[in-house]
Amino acid sequence: MIHATTGGFLLVLAIVLPVAGVLLSFLLGGRNAERIALALMPFSLGVASAIAFAVFRAQRPIVYVLGGWSPPLGIALRADGFSAVMLVTAALVIAAAGLFARANFRTPEDVPEARAPLAFWTLLQALLAALNIVFVGGDLFNLYVALELLTFAAVPLVCLDGRPETLVAALRYLLFALFGSVLYLLGVALLYGAYGTLDIVLLSGRIQSEPAVWVAAGLMTAGLLAKTALFPLHLWLPPAHANAPAAASAVLSALVVKASFFLIVRLWFDVLPAIPNETAMAILASLGSAAILFGSVLALRQARLKLLVAYSTVAQIGYLFLMFPLAAGSAHPWAAVAWSGGLMQTLSHAFAKAAMFLAAGLVAECLGHDRIKELGGLGRAMPMTVFAFGLGGLSLMGLPPSGGFAAKWLLLKASVEAGQWIWAVVILAGGLLAGGYIYRALAPALANGSPLLKARPRRGREAIALALAVVGALLGFAPPAFFELLQIGRLPLGGLP
Repeated sequence: MIHATTGGFLLVLAIVLPVAGVLLSFLLGGRNAERIALALMPFSLGVASAIAFAVFRAQRPIVYVLGGWSPPLGIALRADGFSAVMLVTAALVIAAAGLFARANFRTPEDVPEARAPLAFWTLLQALLAALNIVFVGGDLFNLYVALELLTFAAVPLVCLDGRPETLVAALRYLLFALFGSVLYLLGVALLYGAYGTLDIVLLSGRIQSEPAVWVAAGLMTAGLLAKTALFPLHLWLPPAHANAPAAASAVLSALVVKASFFLIVRLWFDVLPAIPNETAMAILASLGSAAILFGSVLALRQARLKLLVAYSTVAQIGYLFLMFPLAAGSAHPWAAVAWSGGLMQTLSHAFAKAAMFLAAGLVAECLGHDRIKELGGLGRAMPMTVFAFGLGGLSLMGLPPSGGFAAKWLLLKASVEAGQWIWAVVILAGGLLAGGYIYRALAPALANGSPLLKARPRRGREAIALALAVVGALLGFAPPAFFELLQIGRLPLGGLP
């Protein structure tokens, strides 16, 4: 039986706050949606930080049983170290995106209510609610519901301006997401039919290596990979992320694709820890390797800055999957190193990519375009913006002292210790290719020239992009206690925490 723990009520509060914000925004409408969203963001960050502190202090996951009914009859919310850091990351990135977006989605003074601002602020709160449900959910079906909420909050953000190209990108995104949802739900149904429960902790103790499990795992993984945009299921991501408003692009790239990746980690490391899975792990890492190489090459070929950043997301997502063959089996000495490296890559990419999309959005707004060849002299005209973009690029390249360096170094170290040299080669090659496309963007910006700015960037918006990039860099100085937090709640092979 699963029991609630001290601090478990915080998990409910993390979900209730943004949900209340959505309901109030619909009820009050007008300018109130922005005010409600901005007012609740500090409280959401405070709750997420309190959850992380509670998990670290307890040195074990915190749990809340809804209604007092333990699974399988009831539903349990659960937050371990991975959940805790993702909750804090989501709260920080969404708060930064919200502050950045005020200039673009402010209700005009001459109207009581405008469609785009009301939709943006309501959807942003809905995104945070769905993300928090994903990060603390302990039941596979309820996680499906959370993924659907996330999809229907994320897709409209892509096409808020109503342009034909954004509508096409949003429709493609929706079709891929729905395809992934159908596959995931079919796998969930198979598991429920075989074991009579969908609670993650209960399933991990009952599941066995049998055909129904492997079919369910394959369906669920394929569906989640489509939502994560892992190569070759990445076709929806570049047009969706590149054509969305800058604040929306930052949230989509930093957080939304990480939600489905988070569930893949839950599936293979928490639900299926006791069954032989070396082949499946190797396949995931191979797809990740292909994504690193393929996405990097495509990023090198882009003519637009936002498209370059979007294709780099395809590449950087690939690094997340290199942890799977290395972190499988807690008995191996390198498993904890690989786990920390994979999670650090998740966090560093979130902050770095959010900063880069915001910086690229500022460039497009101030210049009226984001064509890379025509960025000459931008470093003099917009030095803080270019610096934020370059600092975020350090994480993508894996250069010290960034969080991306810490992540890639840990993955590289685990690859060498495990004797799986192929992943080490991919990591090094990916770093070189990342250096190529970051240099391709920065070289013209730092060259001589006098770009014609249509508008000067606001210092506050530049500071937000720079702050996110600085956080991504500071992750490289994370203390040992931070890595201890990441390990809390890992299921040992064949057992429960």
